[in-house]
Amino acid sequence: MWKKVSAIVIPTLLAVGILAYMLYRVWGDLLLTLQHAVVPYLFAAVGICAVAWILRGYRYRYILQGLDIYNTLGFSTACIFISQTANLIVPARLGDFVRMLILKHEDDATYSQGFSSLVVERVFDILMVAVLGAIALPFVILTVLDVPDWFITAIIIPFAAGAAFFVVLLWSGRMKSENRIVVAVQRMFDEVKRASLHPRALAVLSGSSLLIWLVDVLVCYAVVLMFQETVPFAVVVLAIVIGNLVKAVPITPGGVGTYELALALTLGLAGTPAATATLIAVVDHLIKNLVTLVGGVGSIYYFGDWSADLLKKVFNREIEREETIDG
Repeated sequence: MWKKVSAIVIPTLLAVGILAYMLYRVWGDLLLTLQHAVVPYLFAAVGICAVAWILRGYRYRYILQGLDIYNTLGFSTACIFISQTANLIVPARLGDFVRMLILKHEDDATYSQGFSSLVVERVFDILMVAVLGAIALPFVILTVLDVPDWFITAIIIPFAAGAAFFVVLLWSGRMKSENRIVVAVQRMFDEVKRASLHPRALAVLSGSSLLIWLVDVLVCYAVVLMFQETVPFAVVVLAIVIGNLVKAVPITPGGVGTYELALALTLGLAGTPAATATLIAVVDHLIKNLVTLVGGVGSIYYFGDWSADLLKKVFNREIEREETIDG
């Protein structure tokens, strides 16, 4: 029984433990900080977060068009909402693969096309958040002298990985084999190239990804203003960058706990009190996760009852997979 639920329980307990530790350390100052919160900024943050989702839907729609899958902005946004909602529950970002099943069900798309769309989205997400980090870092160093070395490493790694990926992508056309697996990989690489590796796609995907992350930063900045803190905008940018790069490592569902810890640590470098930095980090992620959850529920109604059953199956299959591996 323990093995059956460990895949869900352990990451969740880890996330809860990190958050509990963060809140416990500053509990005495939390209520005082909350009393001085400017609530209108909370509503502003929620509105900005909703805009970010529309932008993500637009970008995903463009990616799908590059794979000859044509749909509405509402459809592409709903796809992302459902998969990200699944990621709040299922570990290791396996919720992303829900999109492949949705595309198969709604558009008769191949699993290869669905997976290729995920690859394109993730590559540009990671690369562009690293670009923002590289831009913000010099300004932060001028403001905050003691920036941890691992921040720089965390920003450099996506650039190195992205460069390696594009080299492999360009080289992949030379692969010649009749092996079924190699052929499938070759097809996926061809689809990724078709959707992203030409001048217009590079410009649209890079520009939209940068805009998405800037809007994500504005959500956090609105929360900073909500708690009446004076934090340089570059520090908020770097906090979002480090938080999301740490979150990309799927230790806990939805990056809960690890994201808040990285965000609070970065804000603390600029002299933000620990209690306020913790609240900013927790509220920022809470807003984003709640908007995701509301959007996910709405998307279930958009697609119909079968999408709810799909989420249940994905959850159950993950548990079954753990049982199979451990058995």
